[in-house]
Amino acid sequence: MTSQITKFGKVGVLYGGNSSEREISLLTGGAIAQALNNQGVDCVAIDLKDQSLEEISAANIDRAFIALHGPGGEDGTLQGALEYLGIPYTGSGVMASALAMDKLRCKQIWKGINLPTSDFVSLDKDTNWQQAIDHLGGCLVVKPACEGSSVGMSIAESAEALKQAWQLAYKYDAKVIAEPRLQGEEYTVAILGDQALPSIRIQANATFYDYEAKYLSDKTEYFCPSGLDAGRETELAKLCLDAFKSIDGKGWGRVDVMTDTDGRFNVLEVNTVPGMTSHSLVPMAGKAAGMDFESLVLAILEESI
Repeated sequence: MTSQITKFGKVGVLYGGNSSEREISLLTGGAIAQALNNQGVDCVAIDLKDQSLEEISAANIDRAFIALHGPGGEDGTLQGALEYLGIPYTGSGVMASALAMDKLRCKQIWKGINLPTSDFVSLDKDTNWQQAIDHLGGCLVVKPACEGSSVGMSIAESAEALKQAWQLAYKYDAKVIAEPRLQGEEYTVAILGDQALPSIRIQANATFYDYEAKYLSDKTEYFCPSGLDAGRETELAKLCLDAFKSIDGKGWGRVDVMTDTDGRFNVLEVNTVPGMTSHSLVPMAGKAAGMDFESLVLAILEESI
């Protein structure tokens, strides 16, 4: 065990940052750093609030555990900086990170390779709001294309509400997309290496699975095992692995999926740096696969070798 630990060298947990997901990143990074310290890994936590390359370089780390969520940490920016510094890191590379952060580009890729995902439109100030509502079925989910944790997301059921939803999302990102609000079950599948972990079914006692439901509410229910039969679980696992690999995802991640009224799976998005907080889903899936939190953190770090 000691030799396994020492091969990682000095590990820098990069967390915090200054995106809208900073508070969640602080929780994620703190939990990861504690888990590594508990296992004897030489570890230093580095809050990249000022996004300083000098700070990373001065820490003299041998590899990085990326725990930054959102733009600046999850979008390929930090990955590119670490490539420049010659520091190995956890998770996906520059291209996959950038693609996963951009929900519009992901939808375009999945449509192009015939992976099931719901229809969508891009919104801007010149959008015909009523036409968009009519095209997508009357009840829409509107979201910034390049934000995570449901930041800036809302529901619209009329032309005026759609315009207001676009204005809200536009505060976070110039690229905004709308898609039909699916009425089926919501699932998430954690990816570790080339393996899909057991799926989780999410039941949010809210309008939708928003920021509060994800991180603050104790009313959101999670089911793992999810209740799918073996055939459907295999189908979902394959779909999520295909979606992850389609953008060249590596190491670890999480894929979110919903069913439509006919029970068909639709890929929503890929997360290349999922949360690792008390409310997070990857640790829940890891536990169902027989890994406690510390073992899971070490397994993710192992993928950076």
